[in-house]
Amino acid sequence: MGDHVRLLCLRHGESENVVLGASGALPGAELTSKGRVQAAEAALRLRGEGVTRVYASDAVRARQTAEIIAGTLQVGVVLVPELVEIGLGRFEGAMDAAVRKRTAEVLRSWVVDGELGEAVGDGEDGHAVTARVVAALTSIVAAHPGGTVAVVGHVGSLTIGLTELCGRDGPAGRVWGAPLPYAVPFPVAWDGRAWHCDAWPQNV
Repeated sequence: MGDHVRLLCLRHGESENVVLGASGALPGAELTSKGRVQAAEAALRLRGEGVTRVYASDAVRARQTAEIIAGTLQVGVVLVPELVEIGLGRFEGAMDAAVRKRTAEVLRSWVVDGELGEAVGDGEDGHAVTARVVAALTSIVAAHPGGTVAVVGHVGSLTIGLTELCGRDGPAGRVWGAPLPYAVPFPVAWDGRAWHCDAWPQNV
């Protein structure tokens, strides 16, 4: 098996910020009751996969998802601040449709067009988000040669990070317009030389 590492990645469960229509990283937003059920269902899907640790963004909704999964699997949780969602600067927490529309446009420009210089207002650009997420995932695989871990992230930051690692011709670009669903694990592999994202939740 060597340095081959398997990451079982997933978005957090349904959270209050999304239900309210609020944009941005919003690290204090918690899971809804439905989100807790989704996290529990994800834990059942991950049983028998050999997961030895659960990594997560330190945003509350990701941490709560990870803790539910880790409790079922009886493994530890490691919080990784670099996995947080895209920061929107002065538009953080905005609840109007125009900001949501602009956020979707910017994410598309990053994932599909490779235009990482775009940003929502004075928020993070694609270079900043990509750099921190790639660094986090690279660090995780380095710590688990030959192993399997779960990674709980966010729809925007996880998508652009994996697009950078696996290429724009990978599944993220092919299924553009169908964002990561809540708490559905999907495999990402590091074979010691290259990353492989062979599936996206819509195709699993």
